[in-house]
Amino acid sequence: MTPAYTQLHHTFTRLSRFDHLSAIAGWDSAAMMSPQSSQARSEAMAELDLLRHQILTDARVGEWFKDVGHENLNELERANLHEMHRTWHNTVVLPDWLVEARTLAGARCEHAWRTQRPANDWNGFADNLREVVKLARQEAQIRAEAAGTSRYDAMLDLYEPGLRAADLDRIFGDLKTWLPGLLQQVVAKQAQSTPVPLQGPFATERQRALGLQVMQLLGFNFEQGRVDVSTHPFCGGVPQDVRITTRYKDDDFLPALLGIIHETGHARYEQNRPGEWLSQPMGRARSMGVHESQSLLFEMQLARSPAFLRVLHPWVIEQFGQQPALQLDNFIALNQRVKPGHIRVDADEVSYPLHVILRYEIERALIEGEIEVDDIPTLWADKMQQYLGIDTRGDYRNGCMQDIHWTDGSFGYFPTYTLGAMYAAQLFQAARNAVPGLDDAIAAGNLQSLSGWLKENVWQHGSRFSTADLITRATGETLNPAFFRKHLEARYL
Repeated sequence: MTPAYTQLHHTFTRLSRFDHLSAIAGWDSAAMMSPQSSQARSEAMAELDLLRHQILTDARVGEWFKDVGHENLNELERANLHEMHRTWHNTVVLPDWLVEARTLAGARCEHAWRTQRPANDWNGFADNLREVVKLARQEAQIRAEAAGTSRYDAMLDLYEPGLRAADLDRIFGDLKTWLPGLLQQVVAKQAQSTPVPLQGPFATERQRALGLQVMQLLGFNFEQGRVDVSTHPFCGGVPQDVRITTRYKDDDFLPALLGIIHETGHARYEQNRPGEWLSQPMGRARSMGVHESQSLLFEMQLARSPAFLRVLHPWVIEQFGQQPALQLDNFIALNQRVKPGHIRVDADEVSYPLHVILRYEIERALIEGEIEVDDIPTLWADKMQQYLGIDTRGDYRNGCMQDIHWTDGSFGYFPTYTLGAMYAAQLFQAARNAVPGLDDAIAAGNLQSLSGWLKENVWQHGSRFSTADLITRATGETLNPAFFRKHLEARYL
């Protein structure tokens, strides 16, 4: 008789191959697919999701989990079994019809959003979002009953295992006591000198060339990945074939450049996950908070530092020529400018967490049934005014329609961005402590020591450890938001 663990290993290997196809089809939908192909692609993706669900919910899989407890497994196999069981439990609770309906509704909503957002068409978007929210609530209810948690906690656990809304309320509650005041201080300080604005246009092909140059500096493996364009920047694909995207603006090259750096942080994590475990759950990234810590470590901790910006500066001049805005000191000031704005993905690192807290508070209330879709615009406008002093009334395009996450039912995802920023500050400080001369190496354009530390302490472990254990092993303690505050004060005050 074949051992139960071997059967499970084979099953999850099969699933990883379907995941590969699904990831590439998803990338193609966002970056390459013709608009009128959406319905057929949505149906194909739903069929694939249903097939994966049926494989994992086969009665034999449940029997193998019962039998595997009698087998002698090593430490890594036990860690993999733990992640297998978590994946299986999260899957088996959902009925087939909900898996298929959720995928179809999400694909329909996301595809329509691509044209509805530029048109500022809230009413059209809301019609599709209501169905997504209805199905997400049904999913959350099923998961909550199985786990004995609240509906939102059950969704949050999909992205940040073990974390609860009560933890977020404590972490974000503390953040709200000091971050708005810090934001005001920084804005007041920077008001004393206004940097010279960029003068475009900046040709897309030159922006792309600069992006490729920076990706190479950051260590992206072009033999196992590529960069393209999409409506919303993302990192997708699989470790052996990572796909990142950005979007270009003619009048400002910084959003595309910083977007590429952010997504390259995700990609470096993906490309350095433990190779021998890539077909298994233990080989996956630990959590979305840890994943965001890598992208934000690259984008915020590294790329907005004066040392790194001095490395980039001659490349920028090479692509776009000399202009007053691109004098070195002004270039650094532009990248460290703190100015509350409408768009989350373009936000500076001081105001960014307030964008996330706003979304967390709205989506939690939405999943718990405390508000409805029609309440979102007013709540959004009120919170944007309260937290960032920005008026978004009637501007749905740059307000509550700006993000892609809710279109496919990814409720519970948004908090991981700010958790990631906090992990990033803590990890970067630990790297500094562990690697003598790290800042000097960065200033010289040598990122090998930073990459080596991240690979040793984060990337190579996949999901072997819990998030708390991973962070403790890397930094000596569990999440400590004080590192984030200290970083912001040191850089901006």
